[in-house]
Amino acid sequence: MEFKPGALLDKIEFPADLRKLSEDQLPKVCEELRHYIIDVVSVKGGHFGASLGVIELTVALHYVFNTPYDQLVWDVGHQAYGHKILTGRRTVFPSNRLYKGISGFPKRKESEYDSFGVGHSSTSISAALGMSVASKYKKEKDRKVIAVIGDGAMTAGIAFEGLNHAGFLKSDMLVVLNDNCMSIDPNVGALKEYLTDITTSHTYNKVKDDIWKLLGKISKFGPNAQEIASNVENAIKTSFLNHSNLFESLKFRYFGPVDGHDVVRVKKLLEDLKDIPGPKILHCLTTKGKGYKFSEEGDQTVWHSPGLFDKDTGRLIKVVPTEPQPPKYQDVFGHTLLELAEKNQKIMGITPAMPSGCSLNIMMKAMPDRAFDVGIAEQHAVTFSAGLATQGLIPFCNIYSTFMQRAYDQVIHDVALQNLHVVFCLDRGGLAGADGPTHHGAYDLAYFRCIPNMVVSAPMNEEELRNLMYTAQLDEFKGPFSIRYPRGNGVMPEWKTPFRKLEIGKGRKLTSGHELAILTIGTIGNYAVKAVNELAKIGLSVAHFDMRFVKPIDEQLLHEVFGQFKKIITVEDGCIMGGMGSAVLEFMADKGYSAQVRRLGIPDVVVEHGEQKELYSECEYDDKAIIRAVHQLLESGENSSKSFALHI
Repeated sequence: MEFKPGALLDKIEFPADLRKLSEDQLPKVCEELRHYIIDVVSVKGGHFGASLGVIELTVALHYVFNTPYDQLVWDVGHQAYGHKILTGRRTVFPSNRLYKGISGFPKRKESEYDSFGVGHSSTSISAALGMSVASKYKKEKDRKVIAVIGDGAMTAGIAFEGLNHAGFLKSDMLVVLNDNCMSIDPNVGALKEYLTDITTSHTYNKVKDDIWKLLGKISKFGPNAQEIASNVENAIKTSFLNHSNLFESLKFRYFGPVDGHDVVRVKKLLEDLKDIPGPKILHCLTTKGKGYKFSEEGDQTVWHSPGLFDKDTGRLIKVVPTEPQPPKYQDVFGHTLLELAEKNQKIMGITPAMPSGCSLNIMMKAMPDRAFDVGIAEQHAVTFSAGLATQGLIPFCNIYSTFMQRAYDQVIHDVALQNLHVVFCLDRGGLAGADGPTHHGAYDLAYFRCIPNMVVSAPMNEEELRNLMYTAQLDEFKGPFSIRYPRGNGVMPEWKTPFRKLEIGKGRKLTSGHELAILTIGTIGNYAVKAVNELAKIGLSVAHFDMRFVKPIDEQLLHEVFGQFKKIITVEDGCIMGGMGSAVLEFMADKGYSAQVRRLGIPDVVVEHGEQKELYSECEYDDKAIIRAVHQLLESGENSSKSFALHI
């Protein structure tokens, strides 16, 4: 399908082309850019509301600043579609987030205009500060550095750390606060209320209009312009702007709030701020989904990434199945947690800013006093959970696997070393799909397996997820317990089965066989089931074991496997290095067994974006790859099994 840009947008390949336009043409550029994004995303999918909300800001930034020489750092990056289109990627934008296409996030190797690779939130200020310090060190006095961060991302500790250090260093940088009261779900916390107080203060808004008129005419004051503006600004702060103390206390000069959808005004303000030295923050008020009424008037959480939709009616396009379908694993978690919490008054729910993404919103609606969205603050989420656990409660801390990496110290220091009863539910374990390498949950099996006191488990299906959650909250278990599961749908349409206690550290045999054994962990085991069934059709006898637990690993089961088989394949939707396959090899070495072991899983490379099935195939651990591995191992010579042989 061909997507046609507007007349002005069609002439813009790079920001240099944008800068050739007159100021009064900028609103038209914004209109065309907005419509182009709507046209493409409605058909191809992707993040939506966030990019529409910063169209004017994007155009103004590239118009005023000399990108890519001036460094523009986006936070998270799902709002950077307009940026990508204006920086040489308009014609390939329809491939956004598709297999082998461009990334849905800024990526350094994709474009020189992507000054910093992002995907996790709240990194922009620290990165921009590093760039600013480097520019000063290299005596690049004309280079500007700008960080664009949302109010949701501003809640993370690293954002405050960056502000604190930048203010101390008095670095010449601009932070643009894109304030839309949303991340994916509505923002929570004191910072949100603080920003709301600023934006709704009638006295403040009346006076800030006056100062902006003054700064807009700053050139008329001649050589004393900076001194006059500073005096006026300080007088206003003293008399009216008590609200600005947060940023001012960090040595940032605060400007705003301003209408982030008035491109001409934002452009003029950026031109003024460009010449003011030191750390500055520009507070822009924006609306997610701006310019598309169905997004503006609808559920902004849904329109964050709505999938395919009819751009004319706003109707979301959903394939209606003819038969009952299995649920998403996140929904199994959400409904199961509420079911358990109704029976166990000790259970609490915690998530860092992903209540709809992980389905904790189900419990939050039913039990608002027992389920908490703590904002984009993974470290706090873990230690907050630890505090709850010290008082005899059982927190279920749900964090995406890729985001749990941000709280690793807290898991070790605040939970594991104290052996506290915190249940970590890691959503998006394994390859996460179109969000790509910043969101793949590749490492949790490995990075949790090495932590003392930690139970590391992964269900093969929805019933197993329910049973692991049930087991994890029993009073007889007292330590940290992790359960990881993938993004997407399960395999059981009839998933709401009775709870059953599982023995910790015990796996199960799914299929008997005598020629070769396949050991799997988690839902990727369903691909092994397919493979074993296909192999049986051609007369190959392959055993299949679902390990369930990586730690403690089922040693009794492994004694059985190594006692019977000399050819073994391990399969996991996680990194090969340090994962379940490594645990099996360690057991083999420690116990003196000898066998050919081939490990299948995520290789030691950065895996790009694509549909999960495409990536499983690329990384060679889908059902077809398992079948190939079985044939290769069975066809290998007898001599190779007489020595310690590792096949990776």
